[in-house]
Amino acid sequence: MWTTATTSPSADNRGPGRDEPGARQERGSYDEARTRTRLFWKDAENMTTVGFIGSGSIGSTIARLAVEAGHQVVLSNSRGPGTLVDTVARLGPRASAATSEEAAAAGDIVVVAVPITAFPDLPAAPLMGKTVIDTCNYGPERDGHIPELDSGSLTSSELLLRHVPDAGLVKAFNTIYFKHLLSLARPAGAADRSYLPIAADSAPAKAAVTDFIDSLGYGVVDAGPLADSWRQATGTPVWGSPYGPYSDEKGRPAGEDVIRAALAAATR
Repeated sequence: MWTTATTSPSADNRGPGRDEPGARQERGSYDEARTRTRLFWKDAENMTTVGFIGSGSIGSTIARLAVEAGHQVVLSNSRGPGTLVDTVARLGPRASAATSEEAAAAGDIVVVAVPITAFPDLPAAPLMGKTVIDTCNYGPERDGHIPELDSGSLTSSELLLRHVPDAGLVKAFNTIYFKHLLSLARPAGAADRSYLPIAADSAPAKAAVTDFIDSLGYGVVDAGPLADSWRQATGTPVWGSPYGPYSDEKGRPAGEDVIRAALAAATR
């Protein structure tokens, strides 16, 4: 059974943050974000159904931005659909709850936001052929030491790919604090639009996720294949810092050049 996931930088800036299932968000900020992200809506035929395996802080924030951009979302967690009633009610009629298998089957894109130790429990069969977004961060203090990750012989995304080998896997959203992700969304062409790094081996999956992230209000910096996704792992220069201190929930816009420089500065 999986419960929580380290999927975004932590609020205290000491290490990976705990992704609390069903995290509540203030109504005022919800209304502000709902008004803002209507600017990103596209025609209905371009909308996507996004499945979520894990619906804590980062998962539910991505879901919120997706709903506000006009997408359908299907949420799941390890405790069952009944525990997501309040979250679905806040998100509105474009949201529903299901089992993880059902969410995986329903999604054109599927967001995985679970602890690394839960990778073996993921529903591999319904993820076959799907574009899957890996938001997860490795934290030895929570996940225990995994020799292949500690040695650098594998990235956490390559480890995930072993469990969902037929998916088009894309590393994304793991470098930004969930409150900054909500606050920094901007329409295409905005001077202060922020960028997120993504890594993938599949060109079609990378293109699909690029379009999805664009619809949420962000540009994308291509960080290369999954083997290079260590450049956006926990503690690297691009992890959290470019978007400002965690004490400032509004965050700081991080443009394309800032993210490229941070990726280039990463060392092993």
